[in-house]
Amino acid sequence: MAYQHRIIDDTLDEIFPDLAAIALDGAKGVGKTATGSARAATVLDMSSPQLRGIVETDSTYLDQVPRPILLDEWQLLPEVWDRVKRGVDADSTGGQYLLAGSAGVAPGVRIHSGAGRIVSLMMRPLSLAERNIAGPVVSLRSLLAGEQPGITGQTDVTLSTYVDEILASGFPGIRTLSPRGQAIQLNSYIDRIVQHEMPENGVIVRRPVALRNWLAAYAAATSTTAMYSTILDAATAGDAEKVSRATVDAYREQLTRLFILDPLEAWIPVFNPLKRLGSAPKHHLVDPALAAHIVGVGKTGLLRGDGTASPSTGTWLGALFESLAAQSVRVYAAAADAWVGHLRTKDGQYAREIDLIVEGRDRSVVAIEVKLAGSASDHDVRHLNWLRDQLGDRVVDRVCLTAGPYAYRRRDGVAVVPLALLGP
Repeated sequence: MAYQHRIIDDTLDEIFPDLAAIALDGAKGVGKTATGSARAATVLDMSSPQLRGIVETDSTYLDQVPRPILLDEWQLLPEVWDRVKRGVDADSTGGQYLLAGSAGVAPGVRIHSGAGRIVSLMMRPLSLAERNIAGPVVSLRSLLAGEQPGITGQTDVTLSTYVDEILASGFPGIRTLSPRGQAIQLNSYIDRIVQHEMPENGVIVRRPVALRNWLAAYAAATSTTAMYSTILDAATAGDAEKVSRATVDAYREQLTRLFILDPLEAWIPVFNPLKRLGSAPKHHLVDPALAAHIVGVGKTGLLRGDGTASPSTGTWLGALFESLAAQSVRVYAAAADAWVGHLRTKDGQYAREIDLIVEGRDRSVVAIEVKLAGSASDHDVRHLNWLRDQLGDRVVDRVCLTAGPYAYRRRDGVAVVPLALLGP
């Protein structure tokens, strides 16, 4: 199968010639191995016990093979990280090492931070722009630079297509399968995490069904800031043998380390003129397909409105649509060296929420609302306009992402953009 160009490839093309070592982090199946292999002269798969034994025994082995070297699943032999660090200390010439890992090192294993030697880049599942379902006409990088005042465009992507994309997954190896094959693979993916990845990384799962129940409750809270105690209560409702909070905290920490949980942190601006900001993260799994699958709602149910809902997202389909948008925006923002969070004020019934805050290196802000609708009303964009009033020119653009067909600017300056038309 031909290699599919990824947005992160543009970043690697730019920086790898100057940087000696880059770590590609991300969940299993997002495409790290394919991306690393496409630019490596030597691929060393540390999941092979035989190869691990050779590299572990021969401290000079990495010096003997052609470079660039891809060290795949490096965390299975953590001393490789320190060897790369020492190699960079000895020779900082760019383009030497790529390290791909689907977890950090196991608890209790100590390695050098790699600061100043090894740069980390996050890989996520395929964004909508990488799935080639439409040609993006609105650039997040241009929005951050204030360079796209005119917004126009049209797409044939419908709500039904967005639902198909949510369920098909952004994992390259899953989305090309038949719907039944996708379901089987997603179930196998979750089983692998629960039954193998967690124990292999030092977390004993005594009751796998309890962990699956907690994952389902977390998935049902997608795109919300529900308290972890609330998620635990939902996971153990009617369960005589309750899972302890400490056990769940260990699960959550490990699932985050495996990049399965991908929470969206709260945005707290530096030199903060905003008051009473919440600090709770928004809950997201690495791919909304996992959330839909583990909760057990398919296309018919999603379009019918089945599933849990919150006041901010409406139907659960709205929550999954927001999660798909967050996944894609994070990929685009990373290409622009920008950070993504969310905003929520702690004002009781008058709380203001903005789904996505993209902040550039110069602290410029693009504020984004996500609406499962065909257009954007005054009510939909009121919090975007409030933030502009609070921060002034620091908010360089305001965007409402929709499931509609048209991209345009409202009279108040808010850009209304179908999610399929947004790109890096």
